[in-house]
Amino acid sequence: MRVIALLTAYNEERFIASCLENLFRQGVQVYLVDNSSTDGTLAIAERYLGRGLIDIEDLPRDGTFSLRRILKREEELAGSLDGDWFMHIDADEVHVPTRSKTRLARALADVDAAGYNAVNFLEFTFIPTREAPDHDHPDFVRTMRSYYPFLPSFPHRLNAWKRQESVELASSGGHKVEFPGLRMYPESFFMRHYLFLSVEHAIRKFGNRRFDRSEVEAGWHGWRARLQPVPFELPPADELRTYVGDDRLDPSNPRSRHYLEDAWVTARR
Repeated sequence: MRVIALLTAYNEERFIASCLENLFRQGVQVYLVDNSSTDGTLAIAERYLGRGLIDIEDLPRDGTFSLRRILKREEELAGSLDGDWFMHIDADEVHVPTRSKTRLARALADVDAAGYNAVNFLEFTFIPTREAPDHDHPDFVRTMRSYYPFLPSFPHRLNAWKRQESVELASSGGHKVEFPGLRMYPESFFMRHYLFLSVEHAIRKFGNRRFDRSEVEAGWHGWRARLQPVPFELPPADELRTYVGDDRLDPSNPRSRHYLEDAWVTARR
């Protein structure tokens, strides 16, 4: 069974290699849509062409981040690429099945055989702490081990689906695929989300981003569209959980708001 991840990236040189390499280990191929990156994202990604990376295409941007345009392109790709299952992913995410000894592609094949055609992922958000504030380096997956479960609603990340004639991603901002006859697998898989690597990285990543005005007026992007480039305090490690392995990620008592949103509100007062 061929699983293809649809990955769109913009200036993700810190994350792109770890994202691609995890997917390849999981038996998943990748089609990359680059949103006109200006850093080293493309140069890094090109090393993986023919090694699990199917192709790279450019989706030009006009100085603003237009999520709707990105998702519409992914909808087109999901109907034209020769895949059995598809995934919508971001470069700062690491997707895994609930049992680490099973590759993601094998787990999705089991879902398919059981008669289901979509899979939700539970999100575990990794961030720096006061005790360990800086992980802005290539080895961040090993060093940044503090996390919290994040679940504002369920399902929150219905991001894997069996090939359909057409799918809808844009209406939910990419969080939930929609199509007639959707049958969600009752067990969610896991996703580690490396939201930011240091205070400076968060400001660089979110604080100066220009969003499509119509999307903001429609309520898209939430706290990301309200962030300003100002410093904020990181949480102490004892307020978060410590990662010891994918099989032992703890989804209990999840947060409904990201820590960065609350920290930024506090920083403005």
